[in-house]
Amino acid sequence: MWQLYQFPLCPFSRKLRLLMSEKNIAFTLERENPWDTREAFYLMNPTGRTPVVRHSEKGIVLADSKAIAEYFEETVDKNPMINGTATGRAEIRRLVALFDENFYGDVVAPLTMERMTKRIVLKEAPDSRILRAAMRLCDEHLDYVDYLIDNRPWLAGPTMSLADLAAAAQISVADYLGGINWSGHEQARSWYSVFKSRPSFQPLLSDRMEGVHPPRHYSDVNA
Repeated sequence: MWQLYQFPLCPFSRKLRLLMSEKNIAFTLERENPWDTREAFYLMNPTGRTPVVRHSEKGIVLADSKAIAEYFEETVDKNPMINGTATGRAEIRRLVALFDENFYGDVVAPLTMERMTKRIVLKEAPDSRILRAAMRLCDEHLDYVDYLIDNRPWLAGPTMSLADLAAAAQISVADYLGGINWSGHEQARSWYSVFKSRPSFQPLLSDRMEGVHPPRHYSDVNA
């Protein structure tokens, strides 16, 4: 069975949890705190970042969420998440990159630093200016999600894809950290509520980070 080395508020770990669940890939979770800098973990991934997957029986260790997602797409036929025409697959990959890079850099990374790392690790107060800037950028990203859902059933096209998983993973962490104002984003909220209702998403909603509590609406599939 696969072991997924992950951190509860790592959006890239969450993306893989969603992907593996949607494709019915059996796995166990192994908690890896980013501040522990365990030597054994660095031997699996020299960058020291989650996620990493390992299959001891097969002698396989894989790092980087994009590489791991592509591996499972190539080796597990069930429920393909990078599908359709060449143009459609390119659009899926474009949106995955947008959420994994832009949304993460603009929103999730600063929220994580200010509302988790500073509180738990650095014992510092958050910077309200950085938080306001992250939430403003989040609002702009949600405008784009609204636009996509206005024109497509799912973010990248007619069916659910890795783009939806990547977006939901990033948004879920931002939502947990209280960085999202859903007002005025009914299309994005509706799409996300559908995702929250999926069996693959339920374990994410029950995750809790010690010392950092989500807003009341976080676990409500109707919110």
